Amino acid sequence: MNQYKAYPAYKDSDIQWIGKVPEHWKVAQIKRISTLNPKKSSLTIERDALCTFLPMEKLRTNAVTLDETRTIEDVYDGYSYFCNRDILIAKVTPCFENRNIAVADGLVNGVGFGSTEINVIRTNEKGHNRFLYYRLQEEQFRKIAISEMRGTGGLKRVPTEIFESFSIGFPDIEEQAAIAATLDRETARIDALIQKKTRFIELLKEKREALITHAVTKGLDPKVKMKDSGVEWIGQVPEHWEVKPFFALVTELKRKNTGLIETNILSLSYGNIIQKPKSRNMGLTPESYETYQIVEAGEIVFRFTDLQNDKRSLRSAQVTQRGIITSAYLAVKPHGIDSTYFAWLMRSYDLCKVFYAMGGGLRQSLKFEDVKRLPILIPSHEQQTNIANAIDVETARIDTLVDKTEQSITLLKERRAAFITAAVTGQIDLRGKQ
Repeated sequence: MNQYKAYPAYKDSDIQWIGKVPEHWKVAQIKRISTLNPKKSSLTIERDALCTFLPMEKLRTNAVTLDETRTIEDVYDGYSYFCNRDILIAKVTPCFENRNIAVADGLVNGVGFGSTEINVIRTNEKGHNRFLYYRLQEEQFRKIAISEMRGTGGLKRVPTEIFESFSIGFPDIEEQAAIAATLDRETARIDALIQKKTRFIELLKEKREALITHAVTKGLDPKVKMKDSGVEWIGQVPEHWEVKPFFALVTELKRKNTGLIETNILSLSYGNIIQKPKSRNMGLTPESYETYQIVEAGEIVFRFTDLQNDKRSLRSAQVTQRGIITSAYLAVKPHGIDSTYFAWLMRSYDLCKVFYAMGGGLRQSLKFEDVKRLPILIPSHEQQTNIANAIDVETARIDTLVDKTEQSITLLKERRAAFITAAVTGQIDLRGKQ
């Protein structure tokens, strides 16, 4: 923002959270330049005509998914009404916090109806819709609105009066349009960068998964002779590798934490065994942990529950420290196979969705008996170690690159928010910059 200068002169707004505004700007409540939730009586189109229908989940930051239509008659009662150019903003948690706000455009017959959790703001002749759209994203407004939310749990909402009585500084309509045009251009540029970086992260993660699967099923030597593994979803493996059943290589663990001899509570999270935050232990009495099982470093834990509800999370991990973990998980001790290699092989099976076709029961869960004959690939011990080390090195390199890219995305989002705030509060002069 260094290329932008401040306005020549400022005045005190007499409102604490606004502070000073450019000398020629006005200070007034939002309702002076807009109408909140315009009345349906202003609708002139026939009731049997089609309109766009917008559920809450299809409203995002500067984007609405317009793939549903209804007749106006079907949605006239019980839904929020809006037209092209109206600002749509979520009022319920967590959608408001997630910046679910956009300007409606491309509606069927220019008309839409949607969730009552969406507030509709229609600017008048004193307000520019894109300027107000950005003004409602300004951090001070968001902080005040969030602090004023009412309700309990996931049903907290921003009070209606916040969207009407909140005071803002604003210039004339022509300058509002100029500010909005610059913001459109600059935020689009930042959003494009974020999109590219997000796609780069997706590609890195795909490469990480492919690297793991290839290493544990094909080995590290691209010239090695191959043979059919006899397992359809594995295909060919190096000629000298063996295939043995799961039960021949691991022992199921059943070490109960009787007498609370261990208090280090562990959790399986995003493919890693971590210490469980104390804040997440609320409601469990110390006696509850007697039912937990004790695990040691090098052992492997599987979460084989609710397979039908979640097909994306990572369900296995290697233990790195002694502790206790819920007995709902399957814990095994590898023998005759390198623990780290085995952990990466199980990660590969997980990524290939092998376990999901094996579940049974109402909760689609697996027990040791269900996986005891799962085919396990066995290279030589030296190759197991080399494969595990190679995966450790390469995944660490990819993870570092993912972290750096995510940090750059965070900085871009902060820069985007700061630029919007500076523009709509008059900290920088954008006249003539469109």
